Amino acid sequence: MSNVTNGIFLAANVIMSEQEKIIATLKSLKLFGVCDDSYISDLARQSRTISCNKGYVLFLHEEQAEKFYIVTKGWIKLFRETLDGSQAVVDILPEGHMFGETSIFQEGVYPYSAEAVEPTEIIVLPISMLKTEIELNQKLALNMLSAMARYRRQQDQEIEHRALQNAPQRIGCFLLRLADQASDGQVVINLPYDKTLVASRLGMQPETFSRALAKLKDATGIEVSGATIKCENLDQLSSYSCSACSSEFPCQDLQDEQKVY
Repeated sequence: MSNVTNGIFLAANVIMSEQEKIIATLKSLKLFGVCDDSYISDLARQSRTISCNKGYVLFLHEEQAEKFYIVTKGWIKLFRETLDGSQAVVDILPEGHMFGETSIFQEGVYPYSAEAVEPTEIIVLPISMLKTEIELNQKLALNMLSAMARYRRQQDQEIEHRALQNAPQRIGCFLLRLADQASDGQVVINLPYDKTLVASRLGMQPETFSRALAKLKDATGIEVSGATIKCENLDQLSSYSCSACSSEFPCQDLQDEQKVY
């Protein structure tokens, strides 16, 4: 086999390998569980995987939506800019989560901006193919509506927390949702991203977050060392943080949650 032929053969294998990974990712998502294999394969052929450095902006609020995305590694920040130029963080999405797809129902524009908060890998997919399949596949449309309803309930709960919980309680709730809620012994929680971003996610200024974390430490006995939080057990943390929440601990939505959509 010549060097040129060998190079073409190897390139074909790389492309096939990437497509196989995309197909496997799509099939792992509940949203696409009602789609035929032929559609999944066609969608994968029109998609690609990209790597993004920290700070890379995928799209801006109200841009025309041509793609939607799935996070396969790292974290993506969804945000809007306020009139004074500051950012209001809508969500921080980890591996396995999809974003940009709701633009189908919002006049074809993105309802937020998206930025990588660390080196991240993402699958980029054509939104036109998703829109066409939703029009043809009633079960997919129902799955999409169900996913949007779950996300709306999550947002409603966050609004409730901001109205009823004080700042230390909101941090405690955030930590509880990162922990293994079935644990009955010591728990070690690692913050998934830097404290400034955690503060933004919880609707706080960094200095407010630092003061609130100190108050939470005094109230519950947690140990804080950089990005690592140690808790002897979750009882005291949950008793302190969940008293102003309409949901009981452990969090039912986390128990029922399946990996994205």
